[in-house]
Amino acid sequence: QVQLVESGGGLVQVGGSLRLSCAASGRIPSGYFRGWFRQAPGKEREPVASINWNTLDTFYADSVKGRFTISRDSAKNTVYLQMNSLRPDDTAIYYCAGGGRVAFGPVRSYAYWGQGTQVTVSA
Repeated sequence: QVQLVESGGGLVQVGGSLRLSCAASGRIPSGYFRGWFRQAPGKEREPVASINWNTLDTFYADSVKGRFTISRDSAKNTVYLQMNSLRPDDTAIYYCAGGGRVAFGPVRSYAYWGQGTQVTVSA
C-alpha cells in the first residue's frame, strides 16, 4: 500500500554534497515522524535525521549535526536529506523511513521503509 522510494545517492569526494529524496506513494496512516537511517558495512542501521511532518521539528545524530539537513515538501509527499561536507564515514546505504512514533527513535519505531540508496564518499 504505502511505498517509499529513495533517490539521489551516488559517489562523491570528501567535502562534497548530495541531496537524497524519499517520495511516498500514499499517505502514511499513522506516526508523525519521517526519518533517514544509514547502514554501513558490518554495522547496525542507525538513525541519522528525523522530522515531525506536522510541526517541522527536526532531530539529528551528533555525527551529522551542522552538515545534514532534513526537510519535507507536503505537496510532493517527499522528504529530503541535504548532505554537505561529506566524510568517508558517511559511506552507507541510506534508508528512508516513515510512520515513526517518536522524535528520534530506533528502527523499530518506524512502520515503513524504502529499499535504500547507496552513498559512497571517497577519501
